[in-house]
Amino acid sequence: MRTMILALAIGINALSAVGLEHDVAMGIRITATAPVAPVIRGQLVNAFLRVAVYMEAGVPPTRLQSFVVELDAATRKEADSLFLFANGTESLFDGRSPLLKGHPEGFSGRIQLPEGVILKPGYQYFWLGVKLKGTAVPDGYLEMHVREAGTDRGQRLLVQEQGIGFRKRKAVAVRRAWDDGVHTYRIPGIAITDRKTLVAVYDNRYKHSGDLPANVDVGMSRSLDGGHTWEPMKIIMDMGEPHDQNGVGDPAIVFDPLSRKLYMVALWSKGNRSIAGSRPGLTPDETGQLVISESSDDGQTWSKPVSITPQVKDPAWKLFFQGPGNGIVMKNGTLVFAAQYWDAAHMPHATIIYSTDRGKTWKRGLSAPKSNTTEAQVAETEEGTLMLSMRDNRGKFRSVSVTKDMGTTWVEHPTSYQTLEDPVCMAGFMKAAVGAGKIRKEYLFFSNPASSFSRVDMSIRASGDGGNTWPHRLLIDERTTFGYSVMVPIDERTIGLLYEGIRDLYFVRIPVNEIIR
Repeated sequence: MRTMILALAIGINALSAVGLEHDVAMGIRITATAPVAPVIRGQLVNAFLRVAVYMEAGVPPTRLQSFVVELDAATRKEADSLFLFANGTESLFDGRSPLLKGHPEGFSGRIQLPEGVILKPGYQYFWLGVKLKGTAVPDGYLEMHVREAGTDRGQRLLVQEQGIGFRKRKAVAVRRAWDDGVHTYRIPGIAITDRKTLVAVYDNRYKHSGDLPANVDVGMSRSLDGGHTWEPMKIIMDMGEPHDQNGVGDPAIVFDPLSRKLYMVALWSKGNRSIAGSRPGLTPDETGQLVISESSDDGQTWSKPVSITPQVKDPAWKLFFQGPGNGIVMKNGTLVFAAQYWDAAHMPHATIIYSTDRGKTWKRGLSAPKSNTTEAQVAETEEGTLMLSMRDNRGKFRSVSVTKDMGTTWVEHPTSYQTLEDPVCMAGFMKAAVGAGKIRKEYLFFSNPASSFSRVDMSIRASGDGGNTWPHRLLIDERTTFGYSVMVPIDERTIGLLYEGIRDLYFVRIPVNEIIR
């Protein structure tokens, strides 16, 4: 890999059309696109933008020698490295073997290719990538543009931009694949305590990215500064030997302001006692166990897991466990987690569990109206009314139901299975009061891959009318991801989103006024 030559060029704003070629007329067309995706602190390389060079057949031999690149002040200050990748005819970014690497601080000019790149008829692709400094603050934006390209024939070719991803928000990798020897981090949950501590929980999937049964523990990361930095990971739920046949995962977490405790529930699979292998019964040898642990010191230490399966599971059912992500505390103090059970015919049903005595005992609701629903999240839309947003295995949309009597009866919501696109995936769902003073208002927020078919386009939506309409949507990450996400209100003006990449977990701070415009 060569060191990038960052030769100072004339100021970008001073560029004129004089000397610039009409690229189509020359038989060479150059376009730039940029994925809508955060620039993530902790990633070795973040793909920022792609340059596609198309040369028509019959054009004389041409060697590409330079790009004029515009970086904003934040990029020059907070990026540790700038990379150029020559991808040949491959359009997708792979982040391997950069052609050039340089330091962007003070850079506002030209990337010179010492030997140039010979252009051939058809498409050739180049990518610009960045690595953030470890001190980069995960707020605000970075911006980059490629304005023109130069050739060995003295041509200055304009680059036409397509799309909107050239200005990117910053984020932080809470966990990256192979951190602490873990193959994959999955299934995020998050809560905020009365001390404003963010407590993130997730699966440590040590050997592969697959579900239970496997060697899986529940890990935790805490942030004391609103998600800017994160403490080292702690393992807070480990069911012991033999690890490959004694995993625990899919956590959900909630903070109770009355008891000042954190409660976390997870699924323990002793042997093959997860979805595929769980059987009727109540004991760990028969069926998967819904276990609970609690912390009274802001997540620093946790109690030994205790099974609440006998309290909530019908022995005839094959499995009962939580919907991963977050729980809630109702206005009357009741603790609630979304849940799911797989009946005797192995059909899944979404429901809730709840506690009216600060987590000492737990009860379950009945099934929401639609079967074949699994991973759900719950919100109290108005006092005493719970809305359940459910993963529906039929695909295309979320199913939504409402109860006013703690799940004794349910009514399917008018938006159910027709409003919120979903590619059969877990999703984030919460209510939060945002704004200040007289403009303070409660909104429902929903996060998921906003597609009916693929886990792409991680987005946040907002509803100001209790989930009847969802007019506000903000695209966060258009790339393919594992797709699970959870949200937390950091303060009245900021939403925190914890979501899965590919084997990684990312956290992004999002101003509410960018979601609700």
